[in-house]
Amino acid sequence: MIRVEDIGAASPGSGLSGLGHNHPGTSLSISMDIVIAQNLIKDYNGLRAVNDINFSIHQGECFGFLGPNGAGKTTVMRTISCFLPPTAGLVTVFGLDVTARPSDIKSRLGIMPQEDNLDPDLSVIENLVVYASYFDIRKKDSLRSVRELLAFVELQDKADAKIDQLSGGMKHRLLLARSLVNNPEILILDEPTTGLDPHSRRAVWDKLNDLKFRNTTLLLTTHYMEEAEKLCDRVAIMDSGTIVTIDSPENLMALHGGNLENVYLKLTGRSLAD
Repeated sequence: MIRVEDIGAASPGSGLSGLGHNHPGTSLSISMDIVIAQNLIKDYNGLRAVNDINFSIHQGECFGFLGPNGAGKTTVMRTISCFLPPTAGLVTVFGLDVTARPSDIKSRLGIMPQEDNLDPDLSVIENLVVYASYFDIRKKDSLRSVRELLAFVELQDKADAKIDQLSGGMKHRLLLARSLVNNPEILILDEPTTGLDPHSRRAVWDKLNDLKFRNTTLLLTTHYMEEAEKLCDRVAIMDSGTIVTIDSPENLMALHGGNLENVYLKLTGRSLAD
């Protein structure tokens, strides 16, 4: 089950119609950088997981963090999500400090986890309605919007099905729909297609591209270089807690040759599989 404290304060709406719209109280720079990290450091028990990094993410882009396990990318995503406070440095989302305004930030985020944490005791549509209630969205208001979301991920015919009746690809699409119930301005995706067959993976890519078209900002980590190449406007290549470079996949591949796997090897001397 999802914990209420993991989600944050209420959002003013639900469904797809308002995706990408600014909220009252938003304080963004003229360049529309929706996330900014300055000299971010994160230590765990004396070990430095993230070492003095700087980056900014533009409103409406798909930004990817690439690196093997232990590179620091998940730590960065959890800091942006207000689940891990920085040890040092400043991170702002929507112009708000993640340590000072976590509830205000989290109410405007959508998070699609890598693991399946859907409630098996509820039907497909009940999973969405209950999740919407965590944002103080009333059932009568959420029913219409969650049906719209089910149609968006092509699960409208499975509304009354139990979770164990869904395939792995269907569960991933339902997790995507659930992450959209509060009209998030930023959608955070941790390895969104891990474990999916190629057809299901491309189906998720299609939906994420639809969200990009609606001006939703997407942040993702991925081990699939084809995924980053197809979805990301820019990527941050991470190694041992540092950012080696930030650029578009096209520029990186043109500059260094080959695909992003080859780029990573040339820049770090390591394979993404390490």
